Parts: sequence; C-alpha cells; structure tokens
Amino acid sequence: MKLVVFGASGRIGTELVRQGVAAGHTITAVVREGSSLQVALPELRLVAARAGVTGGLVDVVTADVMDPQAIAPVLEGHDAVLSALGPRPSGLSTVLTDGAQSILQAMGESEVRRFLVVSVAGIHSTGDDPYTKYVVKPILQRILRESFADARRMEAVVGASELDWTIVCPPRLTNGAAKGTFRSNTEGTVRGGFSMTRADVATYLLGAIDNADLIRKTVLIAN
Repeated sequence: MKLVVFGASGRIGTELVRQGVAAGHTITAVVREGSSLQVALPELRLVAARAGVTGGLVDVVTADVMDPQAIAPVLEGHDAVLSALGPRPSGLSTVLTDGAQSILQAMGESEVRRFLVVSVAGIHSTGDDPYTKYVVKPILQRILRESFADARRMEAVVGASELDWTIVCPPRLTNGAAKGTFRSNTEGTVRGGFSMTRADVATYLLGAIDNADLIRKTVLIAN
C-alpha cells in the first residue's frame, strides 16, 4: 500500500516508517520544517532489501501539517493516512486537534478515506478497575490536563468525520524493544495495560489499516 505518515520524525513515526518499509509499503513521510527522519535512508534501503522490496520506498516531504492546502496534494494517490503526532508535554496544547482538523480537510480534498490516528488511553475509563479509575486516572488527568483536553477534542473531531477513521489509544509509551504481542479493546480499557512500546504501537497501526472491523472505532491497546 501507499501510506502517508504524519509525525514521521517522532518515535512512533520512525517505527511506522521503518516497519512500513519492511512490510513492503511505499511511505510518504511528512516532517515539519527543520525536522528530519530519525532513521537514515541507507538503513531503510537495507531494510527494504532484506524484505525483498525494491523501488519507491520512502519519499520525505517537508510540509506544515496545519495547512490543509499544503498537504492535500501530498495525500493524492495514497491508500491511507496515519497520524503519529504527539501533544505538547506541558502547557496549552492544540496540536492533536488542529492537526486532525487539517488532515481531515486535506483528505476530503484528495479523496483518501482511510485515516488512523494515535490518541491516549488515559482519557478513557470505561472498564477500569476501581483503583485505576478513582486514584490513578484522576492524578494523571491533573498532571496532563492540557494534553488530555487536546486528545479529547481531537477524538471528537475525528469521530464526527464521515471518513473511514480509527482512533488508536495506547497507555504510557516506552522505548523498549518490541514485545510482539499486545491486547486491544474497542469496548473499554485494557485491564492491567499500563504501558506499551512505541514499536508495538506502530505494528498495531500498520496491521489495523485494512481491518474493516476497526473502521469508525476507537480502540484501546496495551502490551
């Protein structure tokens, strides 16, 4: 498939690019001005060679995700769009919401329908055990108040879209090696799922692209 990855210079985005190439996809990696891929193109060529893939593997595009007119031409001819944008670590944040609004508008103009976007599990509590729901989550929501508010607004924006979206919500992210196994739940939280490697998040996203059961669903995931 031909995939567009926003947030390609971030940690989940880097994994999406690397794993996407290894799976034989053609990737258009969108980065903001002043950023670059965290994985070298020669390394990606080696990954592709090992996977038996040749030609047109990665196209790095510098564009402002907040400008739908700038990114709409980038999306044309692609099968799916994946957003690995992350919220600001502190202070007022609108990155997720503004990014999703811009991407959705650009997708409408470019006639690409499949959209997968990373959110956060912390804003969901259905299915939590009492300790997590009444002790852990309230503390997190105070500490991460602005970024959680941004994630909620983003999910509302995406959920109102008529495109074929999937919102993917991992818990605390780690940089460890991929574990290769994960759990998911479209009806509530993943019990005991307190962390997940970024590599496994990328694996889940790539595997979810052609899963029709996840269209217009919010899914919580964890190792």
